[in-house]
Order: sequence, then structure tokens, then C-alpha cells
Amino acid sequence: MFDLKSRQPVLTITLIGVCALIALASNLGENRAIIENFLISKYIGEGVWFLPEVKAGQYWRLITPIFIHFGLMHIVFNSLWLWELGGAIERTSQPWKLGALVLGLGLSSNLAQYIHAGPLFGGMSGVVYGLLGYVWAQGRFNPYARLILNQYVMIMMLVWFALCWTGMLGPIANMAHTAGLLMGLIWGWLEAMRIKSHRTH
Repeated sequence: MFDLKSRQPVLTITLIGVCALIALASNLGENRAIIENFLISKYIGEGVWFLPEVKAGQYWRLITPIFIHFGLMHIVFNSLWLWELGGAIERTSQPWKLGALVLGLGLSSNLAQYIHAGPLFGGMSGVVYGLLGYVWAQGRFNPYARLILNQYVMIMMLVWFALCWTGMLGPIANMAHTAGLLMGLIWGWLEAMRIKSHRTH
């Protein structure tokens, strides 16, 4: 999809490595004692205050669900797209740009999924869909962008997005996908408008 041959995407590799380590330690999400440390909250059900651990100072929980994966295909799918999209962003920009995107997209997609369906979720796919939206918007609206997304890739990912919402593929953090995608599109568009405005003045 991208033909970028510059420096190695160290942050992208690190993120994939963290996902792999947590998947290994938790037996792909089956070890509840391990994944509880990374869930946005351990508490489920009515009468539970909103994000009690975060309010108590465990702020990392707002981000760490992105590192949890349930099943081999889950982590393989997310890692491949993180390598493709995150790596492209890191190579054409700076690691801090990808870091900011991962934090912003992870935070928004995690909160959306928690509000929608509670704390039992995980995965990098909200971030991946956000990166997809960001790269597409950059290619579409920023004439100076070095990131161009193949339209067939976008169509395939949107078809998968829709299939996930049908419920036929099992329990999936669909609201995380949705929030991540929307956030990425808005982020990419706003950045493209800022760059165009700066270049024309």
C-alpha cells in the first residue's frame, strides 16, 4: 500500500511488541487476573461509579485497553494494520505524531466503548480505524501529504466495519471502531485544512 523506505518505525514496533507481550502473558486474554490490570475498569454492572479506578488515580487505564487482545486473529489483524498505517505515519512524520494519534484515538475509542457497553473490551482496532481515517483524510484533503490510501483498502475496511456491526462476527468493540474512525477523519481533515491555510499565506 505504501512505498516508504526511510527510517525504521521504532514506536510502531514498540506498540506491536507491547501488544504481543500482554497477549502472551494473558494467554490471549484468557487470564482474567492479568487483563484486569489493563481494563479501563474492573467493575461491571449497575451502581458502579463512572471509572472508579481512574478517579482514584489509575489514569493509565484510559489507554491500556488498546494493548489487550482476545484471540490470535484479533492480535494478528490489529498488528498488521498498525504496522502498515502506523508505520507509514511514523516514516513520513515523526514518532511524536504517531504517539499523539495513538493516545488521542485510544482515549476517545476506549471511552466511547466503555460508555456504550461497559469495561470488558480490548484491542488496538479503535486506534487502527482512527489511523485509517486519518490517512484517508490526509490523502483526500491535503495536497502536500505523502500518505495516500488505496481506495480499495478503504472500501474493504469499511465493509469489515459494517459486518462487525451486524453481530455475525461475535462480540466486537464496535463503538471503539466508530469513535476511532470518526476521530481519525476529523483529525486528518483539520490538520489538512491547517496545512493548506499555512501554505497559502
